Amino acid sequence: MKAPRTVLMGVLNVTPDSFSDGGRFMGVEAALIQAERLIAEGAAIIDIGGESTRPYSRPVSLEVELARTIPVVEAIVRRHPGLRLSIDTTKAEVARLALAAGAGIINDVSALRADPDMAEVVARSGAGVVLMHMQGSPADMQVAPAYGDVVGEIAAFLEGRVAFAKARGIPRERLMVDPGLGFGKTLEHNLAILRGLARFRELGCPVLVGPSRKGFLGAVCGAETHARDAATAACVALCVAGGADAVRVHDVRVAREAALLAEALATAV
Repeated sequence: MKAPRTVLMGVLNVTPDSFSDGGRFMGVEAALIQAERLIAEGAAIIDIGGESTRPYSRPVSLEVELARTIPVVEAIVRRHPGLRLSIDTTKAEVARLALAAGAGIINDVSALRADPDMAEVVARSGAGVVLMHMQGSPADMQVAPAYGDVVGEIAAFLEGRVAFAKARGIPRERLMVDPGLGFGKTLEHNLAILRGLARFRELGCPVLVGPSRKGFLGAVCGAETHARDAATAACVALCVAGGADAVRVHDVRVAREAALLAEALATAV
């Protein structure tokens, strides 16, 4: 199976309440089955999350998040020891134990702001880290998001977080930035981000974009959450054409095809 240049990060939510697939992959066996599917479809990274960050969600306890995620990380590592795993968390202790279990990337939607110990955990571990922009918190980010210059403000924020990470001992080559589609953004903000992806490449780090099944796709296309994979594929193609290095998606198969097509068009003579 041909792999695209664009890195495909497959979403594995082990939560009861994620906006798209909550409750479907709870427990180690269900998570393993889904991990196998994501791998077969072409995922280069599997991103495991034990706390929903959907709009208006509330955080879960450390104990709950650990119970949901660490056994899944351990099980996938046993079955696929060479696979790159990411842990989607803002808690330093979850990150530390997931890394000890075999994960290699921290996907932190707070960009190292939520837990004062997170930067040290990342720095000591040698892991990669995704720094994402979010206006507000999941509980309130969609109440009334506002920007003067959405692309410029997000780029400035991410530039600051890159500088923070470097100052805490995390080298640039271990950093990835994510403009945070849907995290404190209106439809117009999300579209502006997609048009302005080149600005984020100027930060000197790989750019990850997570468009998968997001609400703004439903606003444009009129599709319910589970019927947004076609719109997601179109968005993936636009992201690749705009310079994204990686995309985070639920349906890896359609994203892979969209990425391959976009890459072929970009290199055609």
